[in-house]
Amino acid sequence: MKQLVIPFFYILVFSFQPLLSQSKTDSIIENKFTIYSTILKENRTCLIDLPDTYNDPNHADKKYPILILLDGYTFLKTTAGIVHFMSSDRNRNYFMPETIIVAIENVDRERDFTVNKLKTKRVNTMGGGENFLNFIEKELISYVDKNYRTEPYRTLVGHSLGGLLTINSYMNKSSIFDAYISIDPSIWWDEELMENKVDAINSISFKRKIYIATANQVNRRFEKNKKRHDRIYELMKIKSNEKANIKVKSYDNESHRSVPLIALYEGLKYLNQDN
Repeated sequence: MKQLVIPFFYILVFSFQPLLSQSKTDSIIENKFTIYSTILKENRTCLIDLPDTYNDPNHADKKYPILILLDGYTFLKTTAGIVHFMSSDRNRNYFMPETIIVAIENVDRERDFTVNKLKTKRVNTMGGGENFLNFIEKELISYVDKNYRTEPYRTLVGHSLGGLLTINSYMNKSSIFDAYISIDPSIWWDEELMENKVDAINSISFKRKIYIATANQVNRRFEKNKKRHDRIYELMKIKSNEKANIKVKSYDNESHRSVPLIALYEGLKYLNQDN
C-alpha cells in the first residue's frame, strides 16, 4: 500500500489543472454554474472540471462522458487530479477517456442522500433521495448535455451516505447511469430495506458496472461494515443469473475518511477496463 503514496502525491500536485483557468460562457461563472430545480424547489450549485482538450480548437467536435460527483465541494480537487492523471495526453496513461466532472455542492446531505425516513427523537429531513436522483437525471444531466459537448455515458460517484445513494441508483432499473463507484457506503442506514431492494432488483441493473470500496472501521458502530458490504455483494450475485459487473474491494489500511483517494483511482480503473 505504501507504494501508492508517491503516485497519488504527484497526481494531486502536478496533474490537477486550476479550475479557474477554464473558460465557459452562458451562465457559467469561472468553475461554477447554478440551476433552479423545479423538483427540489431550490437553486443548486455545481462545480465543473473540463478535460484538457475541451477548449482546444483541434478537438472542437470531440464529445466527452460525464462523471456526476456527490459531496462535490469535498471531492472535486481529488477526483479531478485522478481523472486528469488517468486520461490526459499529458500523462499518457489512457486508463480512461477524458471526462467532464460535474460536482454537486451539498445543501442537505441527510435529505438528499437517503431514500427512506427513519424515526428519530429530533426533527429530521431524511428520505429525499429519490427526488434528488430525479433532479440529477431529469434536470442536471439535461442541462449539462445542452451546455457541454457530452456523450451518453455517465458515471455516478458517492462516498458514505453518497455511496448509499449510489447503490440505490444502481438498483433502479430506470437509472440513466452506466457505471457507479460506491465508496464505503452507509449500508447500516437501513440494512433490511437494502436487502429487500436487492431481492427486487431488475436484471437490467446487472448490465451496469459498479465498484464498491470498503474501509477498515475501528468504531464499534461500524464494526460490521465489511460484513454488510459482503452481504449485499453475495445477495447481488445470487440474484443475478449471469455474470454481474460488480466488484467489492476491502481496504484494510484505510479509514472511512482516507479510502476515497485510492478507491477513486482503482474504481475508475475497474469501470474502464474490458470485462
